[in-house]
Amino acid sequence: GISHLAVTRINLTGSHSGFEYKMSKTDSPVDVLITMPFSTSLIKPLQEVAPTLRITIHPAQNVNEVPDELWERCEVLYTNCIFPDPELAPNIKWIQLHWAGIDSLVDTPLFEKPDITVTTLSGANSPQIAEHVLTMLLAFGRKLPTLSILQTKGEWPKDRWERFSPHELRNSTVGIIGYGSIGRQIARILREFGTTVLATKNDVMHPADSGYTSEDMGDPSGDFVHRLYPAQALNSMLKDCDFIVVAVPLSSSTRGLVSAEVLAACKPSAYLVDISRGGIVDHDALIKALNDDKLAGAALDVFPEE
Repeated sequence: GISHLAVTRINLTGSHSGFEYKMSKTDSPVDVLITMPFSTSLIKPLQEVAPTLRITIHPAQNVNEVPDELWERCEVLYTNCIFPDPELAPNIKWIQLHWAGIDSLVDTPLFEKPDITVTTLSGANSPQIAEHVLTMLLAFGRKLPTLSILQTKGEWPKDRWERFSPHELRNSTVGIIGYGSIGRQIARILREFGTTVLATKNDVMHPADSGYTSEDMGDPSGDFVHRLYPAQALNSMLKDCDFIVVAVPLSSSTRGLVSAEVLAACKPSAYLVDISRGGIVDHDALIKALNDDKLAGAALDVFPEE
């Protein structure tokens, strides 16, 4: 993640625009403060790319653990969730956050400075999360959770041919709720399986990805999705899906998005994988759908309360 400080075009928080942080052409250093415990091996490539960077690594859990003089000269801040009061850090121009999801940070006073740019790690971890999703889809399709339990018990059920007939990704339909960096990488992986990929996107008229994408990753032009649906047509998409992946950010418009009504639109044989943020899927409604056999299974990476 830290290597993203070295790129010149990076995703803006709350938009898909790019911006350039231009290093000074003079010999004046650019002060970078990192409050994460990064090793020298991570910092060395940055220093080689931009010798004018004066990088200070000062691991901290709260603002008071950082000396005032570091805050005062800091121009670029890479942090987990430590934000000084604006008057304590008058020279900060760019804040790079250690996370992709920052719904809990939007009211941070420092972000209100008129000359501040805040960026996230959106797009940086899409390969890892996409592979996790693929693992869950294959586990469901091959009934691995139940098989594992029976193996532990030493049971070999007589109806095993019926119970464990696989649901292959080949010729299946996967619906992705939110076609961002993670959703696009999932689509890239699934194309090799012969899977039909459907997805929701706020602006279906512009399928291209204008956010951060690593080389040979994701779906920059929107070529790997078979059909895009507007958010308002979510239920129409879900009725055709064998697997559903929730990959939208948490916001006022997505909180509670996957409601009882939405779950009712799913096939009873469908599986749901949630790798978004806690609060998007209504867990009470999800539990009821599972108990009532209105949904075949769910893999949850996030919860309203961890």
